[in-house]
Amino acid sequence: MQEGSIVSPVTETPERRAFYQKIDEKNLTALWLSLAELVTTEPRSNCRPALWGFGDIRSLMLEAGELITAKEAERRVLVLENPGLRGQSKITTDLYAGVQLVMPGEVAPAHRHTQSALRFILEGEGGYTAVNGERTLMHEGDFIITPPWAWHDHGNPSADPIFWLDGLDIPVIQMLDASFAEHLHVDQQPITRPVGDSDARYGYNLLPVDHESARGSGSVFNYPYARTREALERLRRSDRWDPCHGLKMRYTNPITGNHAMATIGTFIQLLPKGFAGSGYRSTDATVFVPIEGRGRSYIASHSGDEFVVDWSKRDIFVVPSWHWIRHETTAMDAVLFSYSDRPIQEALHVFREDRGNV
Repeated sequence: MQEGSIVSPVTETPERRAFYQKIDEKNLTALWLSLAELVTTEPRSNCRPALWGFGDIRSLMLEAGELITAKEAERRVLVLENPGLRGQSKITTDLYAGVQLVMPGEVAPAHRHTQSALRFILEGEGGYTAVNGERTLMHEGDFIITPPWAWHDHGNPSADPIFWLDGLDIPVIQMLDASFAEHLHVDQQPITRPVGDSDARYGYNLLPVDHESARGSGSVFNYPYARTREALERLRRSDRWDPCHGLKMRYTNPITGNHAMATIGTFIQLLPKGFAGSGYRSTDATVFVPIEGRGRSYIASHSGDEFVVDWSKRDIFVVPSWHWIRHETTAMDAVLFSYSDRPIQEALHVFREDRGNV
């Protein structure tokens, strides 16, 4: 029996090979030849652990800024391709990641698409993104959402470049064959609502009285880091540290209480200085971005191969599905943002996690 397979290999014979050739001409194939690859005893893919240092990305992005404008590129982005999935624009088997740069005075033109997008601001202040007629200002550590089929453009009126991580469900929409995109006739969409309008309507445990009958399902689309960080500091006073995660919270849609995005789960976690975490694994391959501090993470596959990640602020690393992850910090606190496909797995009732001996 093959490793990770529920069936034993099938013996080849001349008669069987002739039969396989015959059915191939009819666009048919024998399941017993592929079942071992289709139904595995545990997650198995070409996705690998990997680390991208922000220092390298930043210098290359600035070089790209000299070569092409944001308008010409549509989006000036360097895609983070998983080393086991090169050429597919994937950081995991079903999620995309890229780092975007908008230079001072630039605008990334308005468009919309069926793919959902998150922006996690890595460096810079004073830029903005506009979503469906409302602008929100960008600050380091902010988590901003572009819902599917929402008009959005980005601008940077500040004096410094701004960088952020883009996370999208592009591979999911590709698999569903449901990709649509459209460009607006102007670079910047008309602004019809003041800054903070969505937060005021949906972010204070209040809803418009006619929300149920209102068109669409409006919600907040900027989760400011200042507010998130304050919450983490208040929660740490209880001194209830999870042995695997430290203090980990998920971002939610304030209207439904569910994940903030339908296809992408987003999380924030505080690891105190001197944290030595226990091992944890789950089926949702996860992208991590430290926004404070530094530390080390040990990533191990089911075969025992270990990948050690020494990370610091703004670096990006990925943990494949069903790989053990263990975090450590030394002389300072650390805060990590992360995202995965967990909402999809939970909706399909296939999400699984393992805390080892905890």
